[in-house]
Amino acid sequence: MKKKVLFILHLPPPVHGSSMVGQYIKNSSIINEAIHSEFINLGTSKSLDEIGKNPVQKIGAYLKIVFQTLKQLIVFRPNLVYIALTAKGKAFYKDAFIALLAKLFGRKIVYHLHNRSIAERQEKWLDVVLCKLLFKNADVILLSKYLYPEIQKYVPENRVHYCPNGIPDTVSKIPNEKIPNSDERVAILFLSNLMRAKGVFVLLEACGILQEKQLPFHCTFIGGESDITSEIFQKKVSELGLSEKVHYAGKKYGAEKERAFSKADIFAFPTLNETFGLVNLEAMQFSLPIVATFEGGIPDVVEEGKTGFLVEKENAGAFAEKLEILIKNGELRKRMGEAGKLRFERHFTLTTFENRFSSIIHKLV
Repeated sequence: MKKKVLFILHLPPPVHGSSMVGQYIKNSSIINEAIHSEFINLGTSKSLDEIGKNPVQKIGAYLKIVFQTLKQLIVFRPNLVYIALTAKGKAFYKDAFIALLAKLFGRKIVYHLHNRSIAERQEKWLDVVLCKLLFKNADVILLSKYLYPEIQKYVPENRVHYCPNGIPDTVSKIPNEKIPNSDERVAILFLSNLMRAKGVFVLLEACGILQEKQLPFHCTFIGGESDITSEIFQKKVSELGLSEKVHYAGKKYGAEKERAFSKADIFAFPTLNETFGLVNLEAMQFSLPIVATFEGGIPDVVEEGKTGFLVEKENAGAFAEKLEILIKNGELRKRMGEAGKLRFERHFTLTTFENRFSSIIHKLV
């Protein structure tokens, strides 16, 4: 008889790292073929704009999640409950209540942490008590060994399982020819949501430094508006005098996003708060050298000096310095991009992730 696993996770919309991984898990035949799976969507927001807002309107959606969880615990009676626990903000408390329900029913639990903040919750006694309850006798899936200090206080390492994310290998199935630029400027691409936490303003300041040095570049920002609106973004661009060097192109999906990667020469990801950064894998698929930050599990993805450069976060000067090196050296861009593509194919395809994840789940049940 197949073992039963209840997956309580985030599914799109909205589209973000955790929800995309949730969709991959739900759709995976590799993961689900040998187990009996049921799924509950933890999300209460339908767009990025709604995240953290209108809590009263979300009460009904949350109560529905609680009811679904109770029903599955009583009727489905899973051998294992998988929870994509949100570690950040007030969402931690709503997810914690769901997890405590599962613990109340005596179910074995594994948490999959896609974000960080557990280590930052040590100043509140309630958070400390909750963490002790949640993590007692529970297993945890982390995206990188660099993230273990987040939970070291509560979880022994023998209960931690490392499973880097992966994404579909779409580029190998479509023509991956570099689309030439219309001019001689080096094309820098930023692709993420317009959020302060993604380092949008850091990159703009770095672009200001590059402009002062009269370097030939153009930077395109792609992503949905969030705590930085298009108006706020354009105001900052104007203040820095970057109207001729920077362009915000809005959201791009599918073929449009692939074309943006194909036209780029460098991928820039100056994030300030990250666990992994799926978008770095997308850039590696398209053979782009990456300039990113020493943040979360990114050092497990981007090899310093081989597939790109890593700098300390919030350091626009250091970020500009690494971009300058790549702008001036086309051969280095090509070499790093090719190394990144090979690294992606060896370690970060969706199939590789599915096999790793499936092995962990089967071990736990």
